[in-house]
Amino acid sequence: MIVFSILGSLAAIGMLCWLLFALAVFALPAFVGVSAGIWAHQTGAGVLGAIVIGAVAAGATFGVGQLLLAVLRPMWLKLLVALAFVAPAVVAGFHATHGIVKHMMPSETWQLVFSVIGAIAIGITAFVRVTSMAGPGPSGQGVATV
Repeated sequence: MIVFSILGSLAAIGMLCWLLFALAVFALPAFVGVSAGIWAHQTGAGVLGAIVIGAVAAGATFGVGQLLLAVLRPMWLKLLVALAFVAPAVVAGFHATHGIVKHMMPSETWQLVFSVIGAIAIGITAFVRVTSMAGPGPSGQGVATV
């Protein structure tokens, strides 16, 4: 029985890590959506209205980010948009990794070290996914068409 619980715990940690890596790109839209939903609920929109407003705000944030990555020409502006999506993913990655690691090792120093390593890994993953969603640049630059 103990072996099954250990294997189950490892499987759960693996699934949570996979979920964290898969959803790291959506940390900024999720934050904006939750913030808008909480604001809407506090202003009297009700639970259903808060959910709808939060979902619309999250979708709009993701859509505007994708639009900006598609239409912006200067690379430094695209980098700023990508970093706006990556920064919340790094913070979420740090806290998620710290939540997992603090149950596995007693040393606070090593907890911090592994949490920073996890944050960096999730930040790199989010950056790669955000920049891959931007798509290739315009084709045919420098080629005259008649």
